[in-house]
Amino acid sequence: MCSSFRSLLPALRGVAARCPPSQICTSLRTYATEAVPGYDHKPSHYGQPLFQSHPHLLRPNELTPGIPSEEYERRRKELMDSLPSNSVVVLIAAPVKYMSGSIYKYRQGSDFWYLTGFEEPDSAVVLEKNASSRGYRMTLFSNGKDSAKEKWDGPRTGFDDALNVFKADDALTIKAFPGQLRSMISLYSNVYIDLPQSPRKNARSTKSLLRYLSPSVNPRSEYESVVESLSSSRRKPLAPLIAQLRAFKSVCEQQVMRMAADISGRSHAKTMRFTRPGISESALAAHFEYLCSLSGSQRLAYVPVVASGPNALIIHYTSNNQVIQDGEMILMDAGCEYNGYASDITRTYPANGSFTPPQKELYSAVLSAQKTLVGLCTEAEGLSLHDLHRKSCDLLRQELKQIGFTLHTGDLERILYPHFLSHPIGIDLHESSYSDRGELLKAGMVITVEPGIYVPPTAQFPKHFHNIGIRIEDEVLVGEKHSVVLSVSAPKEIADVEGACQGLLGLEPI
Repeated sequence: MCSSFRSLLPALRGVAARCPPSQICTSLRTYATEAVPGYDHKPSHYGQPLFQSHPHLLRPNELTPGIPSEEYERRRKELMDSLPSNSVVVLIAAPVKYMSGSIYKYRQGSDFWYLTGFEEPDSAVVLEKNASSRGYRMTLFSNGKDSAKEKWDGPRTGFDDALNVFKADDALTIKAFPGQLRSMISLYSNVYIDLPQSPRKNARSTKSLLRYLSPSVNPRSEYESVVESLSSSRRKPLAPLIAQLRAFKSVCEQQVMRMAADISGRSHAKTMRFTRPGISESALAAHFEYLCSLSGSQRLAYVPVVASGPNALIIHYTSNNQVIQDGEMILMDAGCEYNGYASDITRTYPANGSFTPPQKELYSAVLSAQKTLVGLCTEAEGLSLHDLHRKSCDLLRQELKQIGFTLHTGDLERILYPHFLSHPIGIDLHESSYSDRGELLKAGMVITVEPGIYVPPTAQFPKHFHNIGIRIEDEVLVGEKHSVVLSVSAPKEIADVEGACQGLLGLEPI
């Protein structure tokens, strides 16, 4: 430990005492957060932000921002305790992706990150179930320190730190992975590993597994015998088991997700203030992303939808390349990723700051249904996502009839409201492809609630609503008897939306 860092420990322990692991503080730590005076650790000694190198981003007990090391340990233990004896788990880091020869900003694979917190590419982890008090043995494979490569690509985490910081029992070079894996899996009856998708949609093959197990640092031939040994009945799917754990958010996860939603919600509000007729949809998308980045977001969680006027009738409109006209509404579906967790918020608002009577009437109908649905997101209600969606159809049908719609069979679900109401959200925007829409909602789950109405210019619908598309989406934490809207910072009441647009809420566009 360097002497300058040792001198800071008393002050930093005071921070830890004020923010114990069981209660993560809600104040955002952003690029503008002041670091501890006199502390400068550049370049970092590690391959990702840690408290030792980034005390302005992490607290002493945290392995990743907002998530303590003990939580990663708990996740691994829960997974391994759920497996039968004689089991081993194998996870590979996400591959590096390129665009025109340049590397994309790297994002770790979600399941890998969920279990390890380790953010470097060309890495792998093996968890062997055993009879120890811990319940398993963890081996972490990575590149380790390499001064020649670090000069070009930045620092990497050394093997000693992989042991001490990431709590591995053993830390080895990724070059040793094929041989070690071959010997490890030969000892176990149950090998939990996921085959990656092959080029054919939804198809999985041993060839794709071969590519998956072949980081660029190793010749592919070394993996052939490993693939052959895995191509048997001993291989079990891993992702569905991790999905069961990820479905329920801990208090720490809830806090980080609230921070992500707050960043996105405030960015929605400020983008409303920034909007004016004559500006381009792309300018609003850029402004939203800028505000999120300024508040500490690492990236957007998805390509934003900024749909003005009739473009709002296109559910996944991402071109964002047209000019906003006076009198139009803007449907903006946008959310950031913050410290590993996604946010997902949609708001619809008038470009000139004031709803027209038809816009206000249709917006009120969607808002009324959305607020009722949010209130139903509790364990006590005993509903599934399927149940909620059916209720959303009933509510929207009632609301539309009250404002003059005459609906025939199929009009609502096929034309006016063609998408599903909800999806789980967490580390990923759509938390898992293994989630069951028929499963009852339980406390600790986080889902979206996003009813919408999209009126095409056809004679069967009232003319004054033609070409209006409205969606209102919030992130909702399911509770025992009460739900919590995490995205509460984004205005959605008519008075608040108009107030945000007109600057009556004290908001500025920046």
